[in-house]
Amino acid sequence: MTEHTAQHSHVFLAPGHEGSEKKTWAVIWLCGFMMIAEIVGGSLFGSVALVADGLHMSTHAGALLIAALAYTYARRHASDSRFSFGTGKLGDLAGFTSAIILAMIALLIGYEAVCRLITPVAIDFSQAIPIAILGLCVNVLSAWLLSGDGHHGHSHGHGHGHGHAEHNQGEHANDAHGHGDEIRSIDSEFGNFRLEVFELGVPPRFRLHAEGTSSLNLIEVIVETTRPDGMRQTFSFARQEHFLESLVEIPEPHEFSALLKITRDGKTETHELSFEETVHMHTKAETHHDNNHRAALVHVIADAAVSVLVICGLMLARLFGWLWIDPVVGMIGAVVIANWAWGLIRDTGGILLDMNADHDMSNAIRTAIEMNGDRMADLHLWRLGPGHLGAIVSIVTDASRGVEFYRTKLSRFSALSHLTVEVRPK
Repeated sequence: MTEHTAQHSHVFLAPGHEGSEKKTWAVIWLCGFMMIAEIVGGSLFGSVALVADGLHMSTHAGALLIAALAYTYARRHASDSRFSFGTGKLGDLAGFTSAIILAMIALLIGYEAVCRLITPVAIDFSQAIPIAILGLCVNVLSAWLLSGDGHHGHSHGHGHGHGHAEHNQGEHANDAHGHGDEIRSIDSEFGNFRLEVFELGVPPRFRLHAEGTSSLNLIEVIVETTRPDGMRQTFSFARQEHFLESLVEIPEPHEFSALLKITRDGKTETHELSFEETVHMHTKAETHHDNNHRAALVHVIADAAVSVLVICGLMLARLFGWLWIDPVVGMIGAVVIANWAWGLIRDTGGILLDMNADHDMSNAIRTAIEMNGDRMADLHLWRLGPGHLGAIVSIVTDASRGVEFYRTKLSRFSALSHLTVEVRPK
């Protein structure tokens, strides 16, 4: 078994990475300005509530600082060879850390609420309500600044080999029948060729084109297709001006394995190819989540939600004298924040431990590999960064198929940014 290692990129950051980084730093500056203004203003005018809210804003800014530093570090070290699979998961580490801080804040709010429920504290409504409204405004502005980022990414590269190979594959450039996803390149002793399913304005047929200095003269071509249900069909070709074209149309759907036979001077060469009807296999939304951005946004939204609850509680306490409503609202806010924190901890923790990122994709990969009678011996699928999955596939086969055959079969899974394929004989 031979091995070929291709040079390819290990940058697994989302396209919106720099935009998210800039927005996070902008929110930090906003929170920092409000924090200083509240602490200084509270100290000058003797408002303990204003100072307390300023100190609370400092914890908020600190959590966002983790997200911003993670963005900056991941970008600056994205191509650092010390990181075997890039820095795409640094955002998940930052998200996990922020979730822990969020959980601690929930516990502190809950503890303070219980204490105030047992021992009520007099509330200065004239100070508390305006401060809560100001906090809500800051958080709404922060949420607006952070919102609107995409969670989709790609990188590109490829590897070749007969036994073991790695490659990066991103999103494919074309998205319609008769375009890039239904074109297969063939390197043969007789030259380099391109076989495509062409149906742009005409019924679908196979077309074979010569690449570079290769020629279609003196060669004869036959394609034999095998569909998942076992149905077989043979296509003969006629010579056109610049290409060879199959004599009959290709029935729908265009999902089959194809055996291309090229004959010249009595010598025949065969190539196994695969065509898939599905152009792009959609992955779970969680695959594309930027958990660093998500953690920063959750911090802001959680603070905004608490501000709304606090304002409602203070208004009710002021109107009806229900002092107990303020700590009850605090406990509700603590439960909401704790629930969001747990969701972040669960999701980011699973990514950091390299849990299977998408069971549906695992099953689809297995089906794609085993549809021709091969056996999937081993499969590892994990997340490398927002919109990027890594996979290690080990295949056992009794056919003389190389790595390129299986790489082509899996090329429709656009989220597979780093793929290692191992082929072993039965």
